Amino acid sequence: MRFNYKTQGTCSQVISFDIDGDVITNIEFFGGCNGNLKASSKLVDGWTVEKIEQYLLGNRCGMKPTSCADQLARAVRRAYDEQKAN
Repeated sequence: MRFNYKTQGTCSQVISFDIDGDVITNIEFFGGCNGNLKASSKLVDGWTVEKIEQYLLGNRCGMKPTSCADQLARAVRRAYDEQKAN
């Protein structure tokens, strides 16, 4: 299932990815630091929701209370929870 998440408090505006069970693949960020986000997407491709949360949740960008990585962790959790509910 393809999931789109509108970010909050970051330079990226949307994160789009596929979720199958608890595995996340094909991550795309729209907006933000293009090179860094492409690299991050490749690094976590194929990871589970829990592993992404373990490594990325709470990561901050400068003085901001969140980051693109933190938003990805929040996005995959939301997608996973919505998938389970349906």
